[in-house]
Amino acid sequence: MKYYLIAGEASGDLHASNLMRALKSEDPEADFRFFGGDLMQAIGGTLVKHYREMAYMGFIPVLLNLRTIFRNMDICKKDIQHYKPDVVILIDYPGFNLKIAKYVRTTLNIPVHYYISPKIWAWKQYRIKSFRKYVNRMFCIFPFEPAFFASLNYKVDYVGNPTVDSVSEFKNGYTETFPEFSAKYALEGKPVLALLAGSRKQEIKDNLPTMLKVAERFPELQPVIAGAPGIDPEYYQDFISETSARVIFDATYPLLAQSSLALVTSGTATLETALFRVPQVVCYYTPVGKLVSFVFRHFFHTKYISLVNLVADHEIVQELFGARFSKEAISKELDLLANNAEYRMRMLNGYDQVIESLGDPGASSRTASLIYTALNR
Repeated sequence: MKYYLIAGEASGDLHASNLMRALKSEDPEADFRFFGGDLMQAIGGTLVKHYREMAYMGFIPVLLNLRTIFRNMDICKKDIQHYKPDVVILIDYPGFNLKIAKYVRTTLNIPVHYYISPKIWAWKQYRIKSFRKYVNRMFCIFPFEPAFFASLNYKVDYVGNPTVDSVSEFKNGYTETFPEFSAKYALEGKPVLALLAGSRKQEIKDNLPTMLKVAERFPELQPVIAGAPGIDPEYYQDFISETSARVIFDATYPLLAQSSLALVTSGTATLETALFRVPQVVCYYTPVGKLVSFVFRHFFHTKYISLVNLVADHEIVQELFGARFSKEAISKELDLLANNAEYRMRMLNGYDQVIESLGDPGASSRTASLIYTALNR
């Protein structure tokens, strides 16, 4: 069968590539064409457009790149029409993907399956109308999502969490010791403070300088930055030139496996850090922080921004964003995690609850099986 997939950022590339691998197990004749990244390309098929040309974040960047966004959308629609796939599989990235879903269902009448639901439980619940109209099947990755969608009269499948799959697969094959890891990346022998400052340039620019200033207050730790896929290594040099921090690329999981503590922006990275059981501070800069905090309290439909707390439905990690984001607040929380054993253990116990709630690995294979079975019907 012919599968057309659309992933618009690095995490989507990862999860889509694992799904493609699972689809090949179900369907050895699977043919792939996609908007995505290097990981998807490694599985096989045709890469039409790389996510680096699509990932715009925030109102102003989107506004400035509207012409490019519309051109990419037009290219995608025409390419799907020409390819005539048996199914279009969308991976998160709702601003782009929901418009493609509408076109595919209303103009081409091709089935649309959505893997990794947009987070409408946080905001933009009106998008449920688009799901009902244009998405044949929704595969969700958080255990609280089926009940939420049921309350909106929309049936979904909970397939497990693909991040659990990725981390589990890595751990099963990873044998590197700390001295070996340190030697590979020319690090010191001190405990590692992992800095996960985001996957986009704007996130890195907003968060990394403060993270580095906090790290300076903990000389007993060595700060190591997880270089984001698709970001030129030179981009980091302006931030780290006068610090002791190192940047390593294509090694986020080895970095987390060897880290003692972490400073993490919100997103999938918070969940990955929890799965590696690394105590973390979630810190995310936003302009006009007090206004952002007000908007979050009064207009969002969730109490938390980090996936760790969302899955647990109570506070496990501190979320220092908006008005709470400051060098002093981050330093205070990091100090507690570094030096208060009881406080640290409370977070680790919370991680264990989250890990149990997410369930066993197998999200990719379960999703692939459901897609293949539905198409054969």
